[in-house]
Amino acid sequence: MRALAIALISRPASGTGAGCPLVLGLSSRYAQKRNRSPPRVKNLSPSVTFILGGAASGKSKFAENLCFKSAKSKSYIATSQVFDDEMKAKVAAHLRQRGTDWTTYEEPLEAATLLHQLPGDHICLLDCATMWLTNHLLAEHDLAAAQAKLLDAIKACPAELVIVSNEVGLGIVPENALARRFREAQGRLNIALAASADTVVQVTAGLPLVLKGQL
Repeated sequence: MRALAIALISRPASGTGAGCPLVLGLSSRYAQKRNRSPPRVKNLSPSVTFILGGAASGKSKFAENLCFKSAKSKSYIATSQVFDDEMKAKVAAHLRQRGTDWTTYEEPLEAATLLHQLPGDHICLLDCATMWLTNHLLAEHDLAAAQAKLLDAIKACPAELVIVSNEVGLGIVPENALARRFREAQGRLNIALAASADTVVQVTAGLPLVLKGQL
């Protein structure tokens, strides 16, 4: 027996049955309108894509390619610090790879401040969260406070974001206390970044695996 939708509306005052409930079948347009699910609310805030991978996994190249596909103006927040020729050469290679269409900000510590200032019509690549965390760790800053500030800035950022980070928890337990502390802090940061992102992608050997959302 088909269920009936009951609409508690009153009949006109004149005539038989005034004030009695009116029973409507499911095929009634009025009943369908009343029972229709409320419209879905779309998230209109800029998207956040989190790219995770091991060292030399191709994660940065993949993240750059996502930005290249966008028609938006492109910004790059570089968190690394150049202390030797090897890092200098690596930075130069990344600059050549991106080309001249990017606005590059070198900010090893205060990425959160920059995120607040980015224009809404930009897509920004933050590369990478691991170097940002390392800089704060070696400076002996409060990591929990720095992480909270960064996450708040990501939520409030007017630009679309692509964030790169390292997966460092797949190897053996480090032998020294500083490395173990870093590994734990990086794991907590990655979990928090993944939770705040709309899309999460794991890159291994240059191949993407979507863990959350869709590309």
